[in-house]
Amino acid sequence: MPSKRLSVVVTRRLPDAVETRLKELFDVSLRDTDAPMTQDELVAAVKSADVLVPTLTDRIDAGLIGQAGENLRLIANFGAGVDHIDVDTARSRGILVSNTPGVVTEDTADMVLALMLGVTRRIQEGLSIMQKGEWEGWAPNALLGGRLGGRRLGILGMGRIGQAVARRAKAFGMQIHYHNRRRLRSEIEADLDATYWESLDQMVARMDILSVNCPHTPSTFHLLNARRLKLLKPSAVIVNTSRGEVIDENALTRMLKAGELAGAGLDVYEHGHRGNPELRDMPNVVMLPHMGSATQEGRMEMGEKVIINVKTFADGHRPPDQVVPAML
Repeated sequence: MPSKRLSVVVTRRLPDAVETRLKELFDVSLRDTDAPMTQDELVAAVKSADVLVPTLTDRIDAGLIGQAGENLRLIANFGAGVDHIDVDTARSRGILVSNTPGVVTEDTADMVLALMLGVTRRIQEGLSIMQKGEWEGWAPNALLGGRLGGRRLGILGMGRIGQAVARRAKAFGMQIHYHNRRRLRSEIEADLDATYWESLDQMVARMDILSVNCPHTPSTFHLLNARRLKLLKPSAVIVNTSRGEVIDENALTRMLKAGELAGAGLDVYEHGHRGNPELRDMPNVVMLPHMGSATQEGRMEMGEKVIINVKTFADGHRPPDQVVPAML
């Protein structure tokens, strides 16, 4: 008799090839629509499934986990960030959590540079003029921005993505500085020509561009609060492709409106997915809809990692990308 296949519930539409492979391996429930599951649908999923495959749009909190059926033993997240999952509560219930680390590194780092260029070279303003048909021809003083070469870049969070940003920025001729929970090994610092700052306040006050590349955890919530944002130079630019909760968005908005910052490039937002409405009309702010990891290659690699994690678990082994509270 063949062994019973795992019951797997997928909460969002995934790439066709990923869904097809999941269907081949497991007893899978797939979505017909790309809309996020409702709370009632999530409750039904955790009550029935052996494995839940959520995304960052699903809030897997203690209340939801408390309603899980006895069969739920793995939450195989489609994505690297797990701040939407209560890992501690899952662990206390004997439910493993896995993620997909590493696959979004290069794509997100590309987007950091795109946002830096978008703000410093006033690309959004140029696009708007062209789209409105308002361009009257080249002029020596029109839309003057600034070059990246020679600017000091402060990287907040020097993990995989932070280091990938540093490599790109170095190629642009930028001076690399960083603040991290742990200092990098000396050979990595030397390879990146990176200067370490133990004091985030001291680093922030000296940077021309600040890139946020740390995860959202209780210790990083509003790490860039109103007081710390005030330390930035008025000519500074801030870029965030990590998590919106790291920045006090209301304080950032007030400073941009008051001309106390030169600009911002944002791919993530503190409150929901729309961002502060006042930011949308600012010519020196580039806003994107969480596109940092949005490449076909990245989504496929994320799906492949999910499949490996679930298949390894089904075979009776620990998922290779298991997340434990000590990692957070």
